[in-house]
Amino acid sequence: MAAALFLVMVLVLRALPMPAHAQTDTCDDDPRLFLPNAYNATEFHCTPVWNTFILRYSQSQDNVLSVVLSAVYTVGWVGMGFSKDGMMVGSSAMVGWIGKTGRAHIRRYYLRGQSSSQVIVNEGQLQTTDVSPMVILYGANIYLAFQLKFSAPLSQQELLFAVGSRIPVNYRLTEHDDKTSVSFDFSAGTSSPSSSYPYQLKRNHGALNIFGWGVLLPIGAIIARYCKQWDPLWFYLHVGIQFFGFIIGLSGIVCGVALYNKLHSSVSAHRGLGIFIFVLGILQIIAFFLRPDKDSKIRKYWNWYHHWSGRLALFLASVNIVYGIQVAHAGSSWKVGYGINLAFLLIAVIVLEILSWTRWSQKTVTPPAF
Repeated sequence: MAAALFLVMVLVLRALPMPAHAQTDTCDDDPRLFLPNAYNATEFHCTPVWNTFILRYSQSQDNVLSVVLSAVYTVGWVGMGFSKDGMMVGSSAMVGWIGKTGRAHIRRYYLRGQSSSQVIVNEGQLQTTDVSPMVILYGANIYLAFQLKFSAPLSQQELLFAVGSRIPVNYRLTEHDDKTSVSFDFSAGTSSPSSSYPYQLKRNHGALNIFGWGVLLPIGAIIARYCKQWDPLWFYLHVGIQFFGFIIGLSGIVCGVALYNKLHSSVSAHRGLGIFIFVLGILQIIAFFLRPDKDSKIRKYWNWYHHWSGRLALFLASVNIVYGIQVAHAGSSWKVGYGINLAFLLIAVIVLEILSWTRWSQKTVTPPAF
C-alpha cells in the first residue's frame, strides 16, 4: 500500500509543470510579469540573438527604443553595445551585473579602446530616458531593461554582445570571456553575423606568423648551428626550411597589413617591430645570394652578419608574437600554445648547446704523453 502511494505521488509530481523561473528564458516567456510598470505595458518583439542571449525590443513613435536583454547568468557582467561599424572601439554599451552583496548594477560605457582602462563608465553616445535602467535576476537569467532615445528610428544596426566572468570593481570592467558582433534589423526583427569585424583575418594573421616566424625559422636556425656534421644535408635543410618559413611569415604579414587597413588599430609598437623584423628577413635573403666563397677573406664577416642578424630577427619575432597575442586579447589558448612551443625550442637549444660544448671540449683536450 505504501509503495502504491509513493508511486502515485511521483507521478503527480512529474505531471506538475516546472516553475518558469527555474528554466532558461525563451521568447515564449513573458518578462512583463516581473518588470516594473515602465516596461510591463510595452509590447515587445522577441528574438534570440546569440548563445543564450534573447533580445526583446520596442520602438515608439518618438524614437525611444525599449530593450529587455536576457541571458543565462551565474556571475560577472553582461553587456550590449551599439556600434557604427561592428567593432568595439568607438562604440557605446549598456552593461549590467549583480554585485558581491547581491545589489544590481547597470551603467553606460564608452568603449574608447580595447584595454580595461579605456572602457569609460557613464560616458558614450547612448542617451537614456527618464525611465531608470534596471537589472533583474530571475531564476537562472539576468534581465537588463533600459530605454534609449535616438534622433531617428533604428533600422539596420550593428550590435555587440559580450560577457565577462568577473564582477566589476569600482565599475571597472574586466576583459570579456566571449563576444560577438551581429547586424540587427530592428524593422524586421532579424539578425545575421556581422562581417564588419575581420575575426578570421585576425586569427590567420596570428597563426601564420607564429608558424612561420615562431616555429619554422627557429627550427631552421637550430639545424644550421647544431647539425653541420651532416654536410651537405644540413645546408639544404636549413635553406629549404628558412625559405618556406619566410613565405609563411610573409603571408602572415600580408594578413596583418589587410587587418590594419580594416581596423586602423593603435598598435604602433607591434606594427613597427613587425616591419623591422620583415626588413631583417629581406636582408637575410639578399645575403644568401651575395654569399662569398668559403676561401674569401670577407667570408668571416659575412658569417658574423648572417648569424647575429638572424638571431636578432628570431628574438624580436618571439617578442612581437607575445606582444601581438597580448594586444589582440587572443585568450589563454594562444598564450599556452605559443608558450609550450617557445619552451620546447629553448630546452632543445640548451640541450644541444651543452652537447656541442661537450664535444668541442673533448676534441680540444690534449692527449696524454706516453
